[in-house]
Amino acid sequence: MAADQIGPNKGANVISTEGESVTLSCSYDTSSRYVALYWYRQYLNREPQYLMWKDAREWSDTGSPAEPRFQSTTSETSTELTITGVTLSDSALYYCALRVGAQ
Repeated sequence: MAADQIGPNKGANVISTEGESVTLSCSYDTSSRYVALYWYRQYLNREPQYLMWKDAREWSDTGSPAEPRFQSTTSETSTELTITGVTLSDSALYYCALRVGAQ
């Protein structure tokens, strides 16, 4: 059985103009039916900050986002984070993470 994995989609470096919306995406692969997908933001020389989580597949819960500007969508194989009204302070490294439940 393949290991659970997640990673950014191509075009991971995103450049935007203030006030626009930006969508970041990751693809994942797991055989589990119980999948939770997380998003984090990390500023230079700082610890990662939790942004939000969203379930996929069998679950349908969503964690409260750190800010209303953050929204996440999920599918069977991917997760997206959309940031509306981006500002200069959104410039950071963003991480997607995968957590699977019991088979």
